[in-house]
Formats: sequence, structure tokens, C-alpha cells
Amino acid sequence: MFQPVQKQSLSDAVFEQLRDKIVSGEMAAGAKLPSERALCELLGVNRGAVREALKRLEQAHLVSIQHGGATRILEWQESAGLDLMTSMLFTSDGQVNYTAARSVVEMRSALAPDIARLAAMRGGEGAADALALLANQMRGAGDDLAQVQTLALAFWGQLASASGNLAYRLVYNTLRESYQKFQGLLTQVLAEEYRDADAYLAIADAVRAGDSERAEQIARRLIHNGEQAILSILSALERA
Repeated sequence: MFQPVQKQSLSDAVFEQLRDKIVSGEMAAGAKLPSERALCELLGVNRGAVREALKRLEQAHLVSIQHGGATRILEWQESAGLDLMTSMLFTSDGQVNYTAARSVVEMRSALAPDIARLAAMRGGEGAADALALLANQMRGAGDDLAQVQTLALAFWGQLASASGNLAYRLVYNTLRESYQKFQGLLTQVLAEEYRDADAYLAIADAVRAGDSERAEQIARRLIHNGEQAILSILSALERA
């Protein structure tokens, strides 16, 4: 059922292996985890690594630890939060979790237009100036896609802050963390989206004008192209 841990960070490896077994359903909700001593023997690690991993599983709301009693697996789809998403993008053996990756892409596409809409309603001149500066820097970066990519992330972060919606800002932070796990792979995939500096400037202008409908429409068109490119790549990789 378990595999001996080979990774440098023992607690990370234990956490990832147990997490994968829980979210895959291999270890069912309501079941008891083996004791710490048994896990040490099964995984070939020390008790400190097991305890640290169990603590992280509890913080992620994947297990419930009863002091002096059993550690039980929770129904994670009902108990876990969005932070689990970033740790689910890769399995413990380094493979892409296509379901998780696709979910991140789809959530990005769903939220981005509304973030732009709210930013136009609430952002004002200061936010518009910051967004226009970033958009112009993207245009000035030319063919340096890595730099344009970094500026695009900063643009969406600024837009999320300008939306005045704390939940959106925190969700964006999680999306950014998830995205950065694939950042190098996505530089070329999202090249068309990154190079559309006119769209980024148009969003900044819509924020300046307080035109929420236009900001939403432009953001939706901009993100749609990137979404289709990423989903196409993920589908091809999954088939392969």
C-alpha cells in the first residue's frame, strides 16, 4: 500500500504520499490511518517526519487527529480549502494532476472578468495609473516573454487589489502560487495572451473610465485565448 520514501524532505514526501492516497479515494473517508509507529515502518522514515506530515494533513483538513485516539480521514471535498489546490498539482511521483491543473485554469477564466468589472467600479485613477504603467512596460519588454509574463502576473495582482474584494485577492494569491508551478512551461503557451498589450491597456482605460462592462468584456476575451491554449496542451499531455 505504501512506498519507501526516497525524497530529500522526508516530511514533504510523507505528506504528499498520504495526501495523494486520500484525495484519490484509495484511503476512504472515515477510515483510520495506521499508527505513527506503523507509518514509520511502512514508509521507512522517522517519527518526526510522520508527525510533521500528519500535522500538515490536519491543517489541510484532510484528517482529524484525536489526541490519544485514532487519526481519521475526512471527506476532503467537504472539509478542505483552496490552499490544497497548489499541493495537488503534482502527484508524489512528480506527475501532473490534470484534473487539478484544469480546475485552476477554469477558475482563472471564471474569476478574471469579474475582477476586472469590480476594479472598474472601485479602482479609480490610482489603480488605472498603476495598471497602465504595467501594460506599457509589457509593451516595452518586446520579445522578452519571461519579463512580459512577470509583468502580466503583477497586472492581474494589481487588478485583484483594485477590485476591492478581499476574497478575490486571496483567491488570486492561490491561483498565482499554482500558476508559478507551471510558469516556465506556460511562457510560450500563453505568448499570444501576453503579447496583447493593447488589451491590457484597454482594461486600464476601462478602469479609469469606470466602465465595468467594457473591462469585463475585454478581460474575458483576453483570458479566453489563454484558456484554450492551456487546455489544449493539458489534453494532449493527458492523452500521451
